[in-house]
Parts: sequence; C-alpha cells; structure tokens
Amino acid sequence: MAQTNILLESGTNELEIVEFYIDEMDTVHGESSRRSFYGINVAKVVEIIRLPELTDMPDAANDAVLGAFDLRSEIIPLIDLSRRVGKSRIENEAPKVIVTEFNKISTAFLVSGVTRIHRISWEQVEAPSKQVSSLTANSITGVVKLEGRIVFLLDLEKIVADLNPGMDITDVPEADLINKIEKRQLKALIADDSTMIRRMIGQMLEDAGFRVTRTHNGKAAWDKLTEWRTRAANEGKTIDDFVDIVVTDIEMPVMDGHNLTKRIKDDPELRHLPVLLCSSIITDTLYHKGESVGADDQISKAEINQLAERVFKLIESTQHQE
Repeated sequence: MAQTNILLESGTNELEIVEFYIDEMDTVHGESSRRSFYGINVAKVVEIIRLPELTDMPDAANDAVLGAFDLRSEIIPLIDLSRRVGKSRIENEAPKVIVTEFNKISTAFLVSGVTRIHRISWEQVEAPSKQVSSLTANSITGVVKLEGRIVFLLDLEKIVADLNPGMDITDVPEADLINKIEKRQLKALIADDSTMIRRMIGQMLEDAGFRVTRTHNGKAAWDKLTEWRTRAANEGKTIDDFVDIVVTDIEMPVMDGHNLTKRIKDDPELRHLPVLLCSSIITDTLYHKGESVGADDQISKAEINQLAERVFKLIESTQHQE
C-alpha cells in the first residue's frame, strides 16, 4: 500500500489511521490466541509489504530489532513490534511489515496483520489515562473505539527513541538566544499532547527569554486564545499583549494542529499571529498540508534544536510586516 492522500482538505480535524493487530497466546482464557488492535497515523506510513528477506544487524541494541532489508536502495531496520509492546506474537497467518517515515527516518515494524484504514475525527481520540500510560510504559498516545473494539494509537517515536538512545530528540543544546527584538518580554503559546515535549520546548523558549503558556492539545490552545481575545477587547488591548507566537504539534487528541492553525488564520483578530508547526510527520511529502492551512513555518521534531531561532525569525518577520 503506497502512502495515501485520502483527506481532501487539511484543517478538518480528521485523520486516517491504519488499524493493525498482533496475535498472541491467550493463557488467561484458555484459548489458542487473542488479538490486540493498534493504530498508526496514515501520514507516517510509506507502504505495507510482505516480510522481506532480512540481513542480520551486528550488535543490535535490542532483540526486537530483527535485521534490515533493502527497499528501493534504502536500508531499513525491521522491529518486531510485539516485543516492544510486551506481546508474545504467534503466527496464525503470514505477518505484515508496515514501513514508516517520521522524524526524517525510515523504520519498519513487523505485525500479525492489517485490517483497514479508518477516517476519524480527532474528537474521537481520547488521551490515555495516567494508569494506561503507566501500564504501557507511556507508549500509547491515544485510545479510540472502532466497530466495538478498543484500538490503541502507538507512540512509535518513543518506541524508536528507546531503541536508539543516541537519536533522542530531547538531547538538544541549551538556548543561546536572548530576546533582542524589543524591550518587552515575548510570549509563546505551546500546544502538544506530550508532557515531555511541552516541558522541553517550554524550557527552550524560557531560556531564550519568553514567557510560555503550555497547553495539552489544540482545543485547549484555542480556548486560551479565545479567552485572551475576549480579554483584549474588554480591556482595550490587543491580542499581542497576551501572545506573540503559537508553537503547535499536529497529532493531538480532540483538536489537531492543522485545525488549530486554520482557526487562527480564519480569525480576523488572530490571523496575524505567527504559527509554527513542530511535528514528527512534517516531511517533504506532507509539507503542503501545513501550507494549506496557513502555517508560517514548519519543522520536524528531529530539527527541534532550531526551534528558538526559527521562532525569533517568525516574530521579527511579522513585526516588519505590520
């Protein structure tokens, strides 16, 4: 299956997920096997293939790394996803391989099978509870009910980062930029459903002299913006007295970053605010989706060390246009 482009318009707060499953022995219920269902954003899927011929990878850091294979002259590592989610996979059928691209790297995952692609609203995606996050080692980003069953959306970025400690995006240099734009403190609004990323981006911007407001999804960020817009009108101020820039992830429960950006750019009082999208799914192939909703800049989380500098440039550019 080649990478799809089913969504006709960005900013609709919809996503497509590839639903797949892992079969394992069911010793609890005395049955031969049971099936667990998972999902991944189609935007991260390059294609789905049969199990290819593998070449061993010497000194693999984890037994979940099964080897590597050549796909159109690119060497791609294959990870047995069942081992990363604590399952003992059994083969009731020929397994499938999901080839992905995010954070500018390609990785393949071995699963028992693939069911279908679902188009859903981000409003249907529930953030995992603290208990679910704890019991799944924080490898779940969302939970959705589809056709009477629970489907877990996996945090593949975390899974890959755990296998490749040297590629951890949290390992970024300390900010060496300071606010030289004006003699006032700049203000940033962050939207990201990852506590770790919110903390990291917030700290980077605070180190660069910003006052930062953190929110956990696009809806919470939009609510904060509308609150500030109302206060500005009531107090004879402008929105610039409350916020100078919005930095948002794309994949978030309830409201995604594309929809948040579209709402900002469609609003007469907010549209001048610069919006920077920071997401693992920003690639050359999908860059146009951010452009179509009016994003002022987009960076992959693999380039997060550039974020503070890019934020300053956006604010400077916006001020020069005023």
